[in-house]
Amino acid sequence: MNVAILTISDTASRGKRQDLSGPALAKMISNAGWNIVSQDVIPDERSIISERLQELVSSSIANLILTTGGTGLSPRDVTPEATLDIIERRVPGIPEAMRAKSLCITSRAMLSRAEAGVAGDCLILNLPGSPKGAVECFEAIANVIPHAVELITGTGGECAQ
Repeated sequence: MNVAILTISDTASRGKRQDLSGPALAKMISNAGWNIVSQDVIPDERSIISERLQELVSSSIANLILTTGGTGLSPRDVTPEATLDIIERRVPGIPEAMRAKSLCITSRAMLSRAEAGVAGDCLILNLPGSPKGAVECFEAIANVIPHAVELITGTGGECAQ
């Protein structure tokens, strides 16, 4: 599986804070034996996020794009909107599962506006911006990702028959 990781953070993109979420996810991806094909940090700007997502989808270098950051309620949190600009089909069960697991840890999980969806042959998932939250949410859904990607790309499941 080829994975792109996109950290969305004004402060990290300006070099005022170190990106910890992207590297935390990268470690999990590497441990799973998946390939990291791109890892970027960009600001909380809807047009920039949408453009980068579209570039990644159009390039076909990744089967999975993980975003981290911008899923909360602050005015600059626009990752879900940027994701909805790009995806063709939503996959609501994925963010529902992430929120369900996170609610066992903190009641603030219900404030997440994360989205998940399909664009072309790629699955795009929004994860929280904190390293702990990003890792916990990814752990909640990691086991279904290979099957989802197989279905999207037509390389497994009912599609391969």
